[in-house]
Amino acid sequence: MKNYNPLRKESTGQKFITFGEIMLRLTPPNYGKIRVATDFEVSYGGSEANIALALSNLNVDSTFFSVVPNNSLGKSAVRMLRSNDVHCTPVILTSPEETPTHRLGTYYLETGYGIRASKVTYDRKHSAITEYDFSVIDTKMLLEGYDWLHLSGITPALSPSCAEFLLRLMKTAKEMGLTVSFDGNFRSLLWSWEEARDYCTECLPYVDVLFGIEPYHIWKDENDHSLGDVKDGVPLQPSYEQQDEIFQAFVERYPNIKCIARHVRYAHSGSENSLMAFMYYEGHTFESKMFTFNILDRVGGGDAFASGLIYAMMHGYKPMDMVNFAVASSVIKHTIHGDGNITDDVDTIRNLMNMNYDIKR
Repeated sequence: MKNYNPLRKESTGQKFITFGEIMLRLTPPNYGKIRVATDFEVSYGGSEANIALALSNLNVDSTFFSVVPNNSLGKSAVRMLRSNDVHCTPVILTSPEETPTHRLGTYYLETGYGIRASKVTYDRKHSAITEYDFSVIDTKMLLEGYDWLHLSGITPALSPSCAEFLLRLMKTAKEMGLTVSFDGNFRSLLWSWEEARDYCTECLPYVDVLFGIEPYHIWKDENDHSLGDVKDGVPLQPSYEQQDEIFQAFVERYPNIKCIARHVRYAHSGSENSLMAFMYYEGHTFESKMFTFNILDRVGGGDAFASGLIYAMMHGYKPMDMVNFAVASSVIKHTIHGDGNITDDVDTIRNLMNMNYDIKR
C-alpha cells in the first residue's frame, strides 16, 4: 500500500518557470504613513515571484529564476520562496564583481485606507538584476524540461540587458514548444508609455496567453498610424461589446494568441473595490461574475488573477470556470497581507468562485 504524505506535491505533470525581480518590501504597520513610521513590516515580493509562489501553494511544480546579491537580503528572499515550495535552483547569487552595487531592490508601501489610496515608493535602481550580464545565460538549457514560461513587462524596463534577455527567452520558449504567458504590467516609474508599448508589442508574436490589453500597439491601420489605436477611447470599464471588439483585433493581428484575459476594477474607495474580468478563449469572449469586497492588502491582486488563470488552464477548467476562478483568486489575495497569494486550498478559491461564503468545518 502506498504511503500517503500530505506534504508531497500532487503534480499535474506540467512544470512552470518564470523570470523577474524579487524585492524587499517595507510597510508601515496599521495603515501608517512612511514620514512618521518608527518601524516597518518586512516581506518580499515581485510580480513573477508572486505568481510562482501562488502556483506552488496550489501544488503546481513552480520554479523562479532571478538574480540577487549573495548577501543576507538576497538569501532571505530566496528562503521565503523556498519556504513556499518554489524551486530556486536557477537563481543566481552574485558577487560584487558581477553586480558592483550589490543590492536587492526595495520598495516601500503605504497601505491605503478608506478614501486614501495605497502608495508605492521604489528604491530599486542598480539592483543586482539590473547590473547582471544575461548574455552569458544559455536560454535553451535554462528552459529544458519546463512546459510553461511566464514573463511580464516590468522586467524589460529594468535594464537593456534584462530587455534583451527576456525577448531571447521568449523566442527560445516558442522554439521549444513551451506555453508562454505575458503580462504587460506597465510601471510608469520605470519607463515611458511609448517605450513600453514599443517593446511589449515586439513580444506579442511569441505569446500564447496574454494578460491585459496594454501597453501594446494595435493600430487601426499598420500603414497609417495617424488613424490611431484600436483601443483609443475605450473606457477603463468597457462594455462586453467593446471588450470583445478589442480581443478580436488582437487575435486577428496575432493568431498565435490562444487566450487573452483582463480584470476590471471598480474602486469604490481605498478599502472597498469590485472586480470582474473578461476572457477571450476558443473564439469567444467570456464575462465573469462581479465580486465586491473589502481590502486588506491590494498589492499582488493582478498577479493572483494571472496565477489563478494559469492554474485553471493547466487543470482543464471550462472557460467560465477559468475566468471566475482567476477573479476569485485575485479577490482572495486582497484579504492576505504581503505580495503573494499564499492560499494553499483550491476549494477555498472554488467556494468563493461559486459565491459560497459559509464557514468550512
